[in-house]
Amino acid sequence: MLITYCFIDMQILLFGQLADIAGNLVSLDGVIDTDSLISALHRKHPALANSKYVIAVDKKIITSNQQLTEKSVVALLPPFSGG
Repeated sequence: MLITYCFIDMQILLFGQLADIAGNLVSLDGVIDTDSLISALHRKHPALANSKYVIAVDKKIITSNQQLTEKSVVALLPPFSGG
């Protein structure tokens, strides 16, 4: 069986303390899903590995690995505060 992966160049939006660590907008290539995105982010910005955040893809918070496309809008969101 032959499996072909399409690696895409992805831009990720970061907010709050995550933006302080890595900047407001991070570009990554070679990501095909959110698991590979997290691994690439932690390699490029090791301080993110110690930060708490959730990932939103196309304005929806995800809780498991999700395939990404070149049109995916990905954001890393720090914990929310307030009431």
